[in-house]
Amino acid sequence: MANPIHTININNINNSTFFNKNHKIENLTPKEYAYGAKIKLTLEEELLVPPPPLPPEAFVDVIMERPSLNTANRDWALLDAAFVQKVLHIMEKLRARGYPMTLLEGYRSPERQDALAGQATLVTKAKGGQSKHQYGLAVDLAPVRNGKVVISEKDPWALEAYQALGEEAHAAGITWGGVWRFRDYGHIEKSGPLHKPQGR
Repeated sequence: MANPIHTININNINNSTFFNKNHKIENLTPKEYAYGAKIKLTLEEELLVPPPPLPPEAFVDVIMERPSLNTANRDWALLDAAFVQKVLHIMEKLRARGYPMTLLEGYRSPERQDALAGQATLVTKAKGGQSKHQYGLAVDLAPVRNGKVVISEKDPWALEAYQALGEEAHAAGITWGGVWRFRDYGHIEKSGPLHKPQGR
């Protein structure tokens, strides 16, 4: 089973401030107050921490099925931080539903994107710069069963997991690749267009 996602609740940090007669709080302007409220809201939000990576043996079967995944980047730190939080919340909901997920691929360089687009086996139609993977705004996820990553939607349980991913992504306002003409069941990305032509 995939490792659970841990949380950091900044509210649990005891940080008390004391005032005496020498301290004075001036009246804040509406703009300053709004800015302060935004900071407070940010600090009060519960931040999820990406799970530790799975051992290499968990990917053996999928790499045999799709050799290009052997060089896939799975570093959460290279992705957009706000997008990562949305993805981690989706993964938590899927784990609660019995479908633990793992990061199959995150950031993808323009060079790798071009290489995948040029493969004989169709993986993506988007070239370098046309995919949200290049901007840290897209990930490919895959379900994990008995310590092994499963990517084929021909597996009934995996297909259920992907459909659940689509449901949770839709609820979170995230685009799911499973509804595209070229179905990409494990792919989710930030909704909305890129400045450049959009693709996977």
